[in-house]
Amino acid sequence: MVQITFKKNPVTLPGNEVKVGDQAPDFTVLANDLSPVTLQETAGKVRLISVVPSLDTGVCSDQTKRFSEEAASLGDNVEVLAVSADLPFAQKRWTEINGVNSITALSDHRDLSFGEAYGVTMKELRLLARSIFVVDANDRVAYVEYVPEGTDHPDYDKAIQAVKELTN
Repeated sequence: MVQITFKKNPVTLPGNEVKVGDQAPDFTVLANDLSPVTLQETAGKVRLISVVPSLDTGVCSDQTKRFSEEAASLGDNVEVLAVSADLPFAQKRWTEINGVNSITALSDHRDLSFGEAYGVTMKELRLLARSIFVVDANDRVAYVEYVPEGTDHPDYDKAIQAVKELTN
């Protein structure tokens, strides 16, 4: 079971821990136009899924911008998804203001479907825990990072390397 803190306070993560080698759990989140999006929408591609508590905070904003910058160099067979519990309208505003257009921002606000499937819902806060998942073209999990302290940055280099290993 994954144990993390948020601002140094322990939080509860209900659900199952996702591990390397697992079949990637499906989920249903919302696009900025409120249409449902599932893992299968990107079937056949490598997916880098960047999970943040809220795009409107410093570390989350930095994380999303960093993966957006990296996305351009990863090739057409890679989808970079940013998942948070922010409302779709807030995500759309944030991506437009920040010029982030090489990733897809997705909202787990309605059902916490992603959070429950990947074991990243912080029960006490109803936010998603900072984490990274890389899923291969066959829907197998190739890389996982549950960031131990929710206000810390993930290991960007390891996540990008995991994607590159799947696309070379």
